[in-house]
Amino acid sequence: MHEDAERCVRAVKSKDARFDGWFFTAVLTTRIYCRPSCPVAPPKVENMRFYPSAAAAQQAGFRACKRCRPDASPGSPLWNHRADSVAKAMRLIADGVVDRDGVPGLAVRLGYSVRQVERLLLAELGAGPLALARAQRAQTARLLIETTSLPMVEVASAAGFASVRAFNETVREVFGLSPTDLRTRRRPAPDTPGVLSLRLPFRAPLRPDNLFGHLAATGVPGVEEWRDGAYRRTLRLPHGHAVVSLSPQADHVACRLALSDLRDLSIAIARCRRLLDLDADPVAVDDELRSDPLLAPVVDAAPGRRVPGTVDAAEFAVRAVLGQQVSTAAARTHAGRLVAAVGEEVEDVGLTHLFPTPSALASLDPALLAMPQSRKIAFRALVEALDGGSLDLGVGADWAKARADLTALPGFGPWTVEVIAMRALGDPDAFIPTDLGIRIASRTLGLPDTPAALVRRAQRWRPWRAYAVQYLWATGDHAVNRLPA
Repeated sequence: MHEDAERCVRAVKSKDARFDGWFFTAVLTTRIYCRPSCPVAPPKVENMRFYPSAAAAQQAGFRACKRCRPDASPGSPLWNHRADSVAKAMRLIADGVVDRDGVPGLAVRLGYSVRQVERLLLAELGAGPLALARAQRAQTARLLIETTSLPMVEVASAAGFASVRAFNETVREVFGLSPTDLRTRRRPAPDTPGVLSLRLPFRAPLRPDNLFGHLAATGVPGVEEWRDGAYRRTLRLPHGHAVVSLSPQADHVACRLALSDLRDLSIAIARCRRLLDLDADPVAVDDELRSDPLLAPVVDAAPGRRVPGTVDAAEFAVRAVLGQQVSTAAARTHAGRLVAAVGEEVEDVGLTHLFPTPSALASLDPALLAMPQSRKIAFRALVEALDGGSLDLGVGADWAKARADLTALPGFGPWTVEVIAMRALGDPDAFIPTDLGIRIASRTLGLPDTPAALVRRAQRWRPWRAYAVQYLWATGDHAVNRLPA
C-alpha cells in the first residue's frame, strides 16, 4: 500500500486508524515517522514519504514520533493472511527466530539462501531481516524501560541486544531519547512486582464474545481459566514459561505478563496477538463478507468478529484430535488428563501446568487415553510426527504442505485438518463445510446446507472463509461464542 501515495495521503489527512501498521508516514522536515492516525496536524504532502515498515523508516534515518508511538501500531494484517515467503519471514522474525538463530537460521526455515531472504525482504519491506529484528528489539526495550524498574544492563540483555552500547545507540536513534530519558516519561509502574502491564492495540471494531467466550469455554483445566473478567493461561516460551492474563477493553486488550525470562517478552506478545487475531483488518473482512446478501445481516448485527488462534500450534493440533466427535466438555476432560499426567508444573494461583510437549505425549502410556482405538491411533501418529519433525505447524509452516501432511495421518479427515489450518496455522481462508453447526446455521440463513453446495457458495467469501465460520457459528446457540458471566 505504501506505493499508492494518493491513498496514503488520504489516510493521513483523515487520521484513519484502520491503516495503522499498513504503512508509516515519514516527514522530511522533522525527520520523524508516524502512524497514519497520528493526532498532530498532517504535514505538507510534499514533505511526506511512505514506508512499508517501521524498520524501513528507521533505516532511512527517521525516528519514532513520541506522540503516536508508531512502533506500537497493530501489525500489518498481510503477514497473517498471506502464505508467501515474505509473510512467513515476518511471522518468524516476530517469533524471535533471528534473535535466537540469526539470519542463517531464518533462511533455513524458509528454504532459501541468506542472500535470497535479504533480497525478498528488502524488495517488499525496504529493510532486511537484521533491521526488522532490530526494530523489534527497540520496541521490546521501550516496553521494559517504561514498565519495569530493571537496571538498563538487564533491559539491554532481555531485549536481545549484544551490548549496552548497541542498546543505547539504538534507543537514541529510534526514539530520539536516551534510555534514561525514556524512563522518566514512563507510565506508572504495575502494582504487582514481576508482572508487566501492557496494552495490545487492535483495529476496530472488535467483537470480544467469540474470542474470549471460545477461549473460556474450551479452556484446559490447569492450563487455562477465566477469572475476574480475564482469560488466563500458561505459555511455553523459548527461554522459560509465562502466565498471561488478557482482558478486553474499549480500545485495547489489557495484557498482564509474568515471565520467567524477560528475553521472551516480544515472543509472548506476538503469540498473544496471534491468539486473539489482533492484527486482522476487520473492515476489509466484513466488507467482503457483506457482499453476500444472505450473510450481510449476520455481519451487520455484530461486526468485528475474529478467528481465535493459539499460542502453540502443536498443542492445538493435539486438542483438535481429542475433540473429534465429542462434546466441548469431554474434550476438556481428555486434555486435562494429559496435562495432569505429563504436563510440567508451574507456580501460580489458579493455573498449575504447561501443556505437555509432543515429546512428553509420545512417551505417554496409551492406557491413559480413554477414547476409541481409532482416535488413539490418530493421537499417536500426530504426536510422533510432531516430535520427529516430519510435521511442521509453526508460524513459518507451508500451509499447503501442512494440510497434505495432516491428511496423510490416520484418522485425520477434512474437519480436523481444516480446524487445525484455521486455528493453528492461521489460514484466514480455512473452511469446515462438514461441521454440523455450520450446516445448521446455513440452513437457518437460507444458504446451501450440503457441504458441496456450501463450498460453491463460499467461493464469494474468499479469502475470509474462516471469518465466515465465526459469523455462522454466532447465529445459533453456540456457547463458545459468548462471554462467560
